[in-house]
Amino acid sequence: MAALQQTISPIDGSVYVEREFASAPQIDAALAAAASAQRDWRATPLAERAALCSRLVDAFVAQTATIAEELTWQIGRPIAHSPFEMRGFADRARRMIELAPEALADLSVGEKAGFTRFIRRDPLGVVLVLSPWNYPYLTSVNAVIPALLAGNTVILKHALQTPLCAERYSTLAREVGFPSGVLQHVHCTHDDVARMIGDPRVGYVAFTGSVAGGHAVERAARERFIGSGLELGGKDPAYVRADADLAHAVENLVDGAFFNCGQSCCGIERIYVDKGLYPAFVDGYVELTRKYVLGDPREASTTLGPLVRTAAADAVRAQTAQALAEGARALIDEREFAASRKGTPYLAPQVLVDVTQRMRVMRDESFGPVVGIMAVDSDEQALQLMNDSDYGLTAAIWTRDEALALGDRLETGTVFMNRCDYLDPELAWTGVKDSGRGCTLSSLGFAQLTRPKSFHLRR
Repeated sequence: MAALQQTISPIDGSVYVEREFASAPQIDAALAAAASAQRDWRATPLAERAALCSRLVDAFVAQTATIAEELTWQIGRPIAHSPFEMRGFADRARRMIELAPEALADLSVGEKAGFTRFIRRDPLGVVLVLSPWNYPYLTSVNAVIPALLAGNTVILKHALQTPLCAERYSTLAREVGFPSGVLQHVHCTHDDVARMIGDPRVGYVAFTGSVAGGHAVERAARERFIGSGLELGGKDPAYVRADADLAHAVENLVDGAFFNCGQSCCGIERIYVDKGLYPAFVDGYVELTRKYVLGDPREASTTLGPLVRTAAADAVRAQTAQALAEGARALIDEREFAASRKGTPYLAPQVLVDVTQRMRVMRDESFGPVVGIMAVDSDEQALQLMNDSDYGLTAAIWTRDEALALGDRLETGTVFMNRCDYLDPELAWTGVKDSGRGCTLSSLGFAQLTRPKSFHLRR
């Protein structure tokens, strides 16, 4: 009998989804189908590939309500927020479709008498997309749609918590007319994933997940000369300068820290505030945090649902407790949030002050509803603290001045000014240090999913 994977809903601990893991012959068949289909798919005109991708996006949008409900049950996100993921999914996908003709066009290198010379973007073959549970559509679309547009076929493997998301891709692809084998999903174990990465039919791996997961991908691919895009962890900082719009900074940074219960790779996890603005900022931050409603995510009034599992909530509790033991102060009384209970994934948001940079809560990824706030004396101190991290995904600066000079000195993939926790599909999404390598989105994202092929034709 095949082994089963179970998705335990954080809402009530019930088994929401149960699926059999794919067998070795089934995985082999998926790889064979993808490799075979890619030969015809790459020869399909880009306009036809783009039209199919557009129909796929439309099909997803048409099922927003159903997909939102599935997301809420699978990961615990409030139903009031779940539909936004389809809006972001559609926005990114449609922008990639618009960018594709120019991004994938032959690159001329100039005239040379007697010769025709250009560089073509060749597809890599079969792209294995490994997607996480926290934003299962927003993360996967970054690779799936550009890979298909570029002439690759795709095998999608979602996290065990969100198997229905992978199934949606395959089902809707068939319904809108994608050729068999072009876009498939598999439910499989980590060992199966490693074997797939080592299979010569896989030409590229797009992974979003933990640093440990990124290392596992690299180990699995170490005997092969294939590329991998790795979007890993983050400990994203924000800096509120003395000239910042206080109300705007508070509103944006509370949302940036606590949306999706803080389970965002680019969520704000540490905040540095000019000492003159610090008292007012902290007061405003705590006041707004107290307005969150923690509870059953199926209720329209809920703005903060459970974490994905109890173990995740316990890890945040432990990180917070350690900070308190080392001298930090908690400004939120957990009893203010009646639904917050130990031994469950329901956890109150927490704001910590009197923190130091050596505390885990200011150094290690939290991935939950806790944030540390520290006063700083200058831009120089803020920059030093923001860069003092093993991670470098995004960093945000709140100021009425131009943040370019400061941003240029930040060791990060994206610099924001007066906003945070957002992906612009026309900008490269990338990280440095332990936040990963490679990029998705923008015209540069297509380069990761193709290889250059030079043509030097003598007339």
